[in-house]
Amino acid sequence: MHDRKNAAGIQPRPELAHVPSVPHGGFHCRSALLREPAGWLDFSANVNPFGPSPRIWDAMRTVPIEQHPDPRATPLRLFLAEHLGVEPRQLLVGNGSVELIYHLAVAYLRTGDRVLVIEPTFGEYAAAAAVMGAEVVRWRSDPATHFALDIEALLALARKTQPRLLFLCNPNNPTGTYLHQEAIAQIIGHCPDTLCVLDEAFVRFVPAAWSSLDVLATASNLLILRSLTKDYALTGLRVGYALSHPPIIAALEKVQPPWSVNALAQAAAIAALQDEEHLRTTLTTLARANHALVQDLAGIRLWPLPSRTHFCLLPVPSAEVWSRELYARQILVRDCSSFGLPTYIRLAARGMQDNARLIAALAEIGGRLCPARC
Repeated sequence: MHDRKNAAGIQPRPELAHVPSVPHGGFHCRSALLREPAGWLDFSANVNPFGPSPRIWDAMRTVPIEQHPDPRATPLRLFLAEHLGVEPRQLLVGNGSVELIYHLAVAYLRTGDRVLVIEPTFGEYAAAAAVMGAEVVRWRSDPATHFALDIEALLALARKTQPRLLFLCNPNNPTGTYLHQEAIAQIIGHCPDTLCVLDEAFVRFVPAAWSSLDVLATASNLLILRSLTKDYALTGLRVGYALSHPPIIAALEKVQPPWSVNALAQAAAIAALQDEEHLRTTLTTLARANHALVQDLAGIRLWPLPSRTHFCLLPVPSAEVWSRELYARQILVRDCSSFGLPTYIRLAARGMQDNARLIAALAEIGGRLCPARC
């Protein structure tokens, strides 16, 4: 009885009661896809649909899994640094970029600090801030302007709130909008006391993307997040990295547990990075498939919002209903109600044959649910 009484008095930090649950993936449950993958198509996951480099399998077969991996992923860290032309102390590898988002919160946020999040966007920014008891300040772009960023309004809010962290996803998930270098530099330059976090998880899907490393060279308050799970299709292995100035990286390293990145992930990431030809070929093929998908959507009178990436927002009368109808046809899309967009679904292009099946399903659903429009 005494032990039970003491246990009842042990409570977690009160801030955790306010941490939101962040939905990910397609329909509310992806268990059918995981249980019986044959026959299902997943347009909800905005990753490279053509899979990783074949080289990763040989690399992983030689990994001695009975041994500890390098505690700081040093071989991968050194390889990435040389690959990017930066110093190793400017870079930290993590168990996906999501882990690094939470490390940023632990390293830099205190109760009552403000975090500025540009929405609609990835929900883990706000969740990580809430874990530390920070106040999330939201600037929300407007669907009526295709989610264009009003920089002056954003900077006015930043001046008013003085955030300790600012999260900006570029290109943005779920909208596919992409800001030019001048806009990013303007935001960073006007927030000298804010650590600006530029999440570039999808930047390799943008044709002729500009290099954020040029901005990093002159901005002491910038941290860049990148993922190897989207473009290199290492989603199940979880590998990402942060780029910044050495003092910022050192702070993150202090809160990161050792062995954060497992040995298989380290070996696979190096092998994938050594096969840039596979990446270029698959992304070129994907870009062509995406262009055709947008044209085919217009052909059935569905009009996706402009996007610089392989995924887009598609306006529909009800995201919940259309997601459910597609699910019944073994097709997953992202119901964007969780982004505060209940009349949009997010589609990520796949190969031509898969895209054709999606178009046929959407045409059938549209013809039945809104014949006057579709």
